[in-house]
Amino acid sequence: MAGGDREHADPSALSEKQAEAMLAGINEIIRAGEEMRALRAELIPVFAGFGWTQEKIARLTGMSQPAVSKQLTRRQGHDASPTVDLTLDQDDAPWLEGRLWALADAISESCGDDARCTQHVQALARGRRRFTPESVDELRRLVEQDLRSGRGELPGGYRRAYDEISRRLDVPGRNTAAATGSASVRRTLAHRIQRDWFRGDV
Repeated sequence: MAGGDREHADPSALSEKQAEAMLAGINEIIRAGEEMRALRAELIPVFAGFGWTQEKIARLTGMSQPAVSKQLTRRQGHDASPTVDLTLDQDDAPWLEGRLWALADAISESCGDDARCTQHVQALARGRRRFTPESVDELRRLVEQDLRSGRGELPGGYRRAYDEISRRLDVPGRNTAAATGSASVRRTLAHRIQRDWFRGDV
């Protein structure tokens, strides 16, 4: 805005810049909510692929059984009940990114705000960061720094997991033909399974 325009601006009016700043956080939350609803809808046929009943899926997702049935009907003819491999030993990028996310999450849980990756993990959880090649590279650097600085405090399994994940992410031409499910679904599943592995629950 030019100096003359600024002088004659209505002080009682909200500027576009003010509105943009005010709505930025709100829009992020709304967008994250929409993405989480979409992810939940994508997970429903995965759960059905494990042979779970609609009643169980409805209970776990907090949805009504008719809503679950509607989601499954909508996906009929589109691999409505895919079978997903839940072993950690998979090489597609989304799966490895989910494992890296789980590792960063575990480090953040152990070290709190002292962990360099904590802010990145929190931004991912709130939908303020997305998985892009750049953000994955940044998360790798932060995790590497945390593993170096916390070498004496963090479990050795964290370093071994990082070395494996990092090595596989660096291999070009990863085989994704056998990967089942969208990238977001695979990241979410890998994150959960890796976290449980760290805790010894699997």
